Amino acid sequence: MTLTAYMVSAAALVSTQAPAPAGAEAARSPFVERLRMLAQLQSLNADLLSRDSATAVLQTLCARRDPNAPPIRARRLVVTANPEQLAEVRRELGAAPDEPVIHRRVELLCGAEILSRADNWYLPSRLTAGMNHTLNTTDTPFGVAVQALRFQRRTLTSRLLFTPLPTGWETRVAADFDLASPPPADVLEHRAVLQTPDGHRFSMLVEVYTNQIFTR
Repeated sequence: MTLTAYMVSAAALVSTQAPAPAGAEAARSPFVERLRMLAQLQSLNADLLSRDSATAVLQTLCARRDPNAPPIRARRLVVTANPEQLAEVRRELGAAPDEPVIHRRVELLCGAEILSRADNWYLPSRLTAGMNHTLNTTDTPFGVAVQALRFQRRTLTSRLLFTPLPTGWETRVAADFDLASPPPADVLEHRAVLQTPDGHRFSMLVEVYTNQIFTR
C-alpha cells in the first residue's frame, strides 16, 4: 500500500471511532503514535528512493529539526574484512580481480544523533585524487565527497525492519492498537549502487537507518 493510501485509510478509520481525546491525551494515544511513525518511515523511504544522495535526504531531515544544525558528518568505524562480501561487490561493480576496493563503514550523525550506519565499498581508481584524499582524511560523507561526479543512485533492495501497524490494520478499530509499539534500534535497510551518468558503477552501499529518524 502506498503512503497516500495509508493516510486515506487512516483518516477513514479514525472517523469511525469515538471522538479522540483533545490536546496532550490525543498526542499520547498509542494508535496515533503508531500512525505517526508509519507516516515518517514511509516518507523517508520514498525520499531515499527518489533521490540520488542519501546524505542530502538526511541533511533535509536534520535541518527540519534544527535550521541551524551543522552538516551531517560521517564517523568512521572499524571494518572487519569479509571475502564473500568483497566478491559480491566486485561482481556488482564490474571490478577487475586485481582492482583495489576500499570498504568504508560510517555512522551518519545529525548533531549527536546517529541517523544511519552505512557500509560503502568503492573503487578509488574511479574517483579523483582529491575525492580519495577527502575520504581518507576527513569525516565528510561519501555522497558529499563525490558529488562532483553527478552520480546516480540505483536502489537494489529496500526493506522495512519495523512495521508500526501490521498488514490489514486499516480494517480494524483503533482500540486494537492501544498498546505502544516502541521501535527497534534499526527500522529501514537499503542496498544500492552509485554510478556516473554514463553508467559506470563505482560504489556499493548497505545503509541501515536507526530509530533516531523519528521526530519526537
